Amino acid sequence: MFDYSKLRGRIKEKVGSEANFAKKIGISAASLSYTFNGKRDFSTTEIQKACNKNVLDIAKEEIGDFFLNENLN
Repeated sequence: MFDYSKLRGRIKEKVGSEANFAKKIGISAASLSYTFNGKRDFSTTEIQKACNKNVLDIAKEEIGDFFLNENLN
């Protein structure tokens, strides 16, 4: 399971809510919830959309920090 705390902070900062974020990357709020709870993974397309400068503005070099940060607990 991944630690999405940094991603969740960026979502709040850039788009205001997780529901807005889900809409911007083309998934339902329920799918996003499943992802954050470890029941599904982000697709490559979803990550690409999320990193767009009009959404979360995440550089390619930072993708791992936001989407692949393993929860060591």
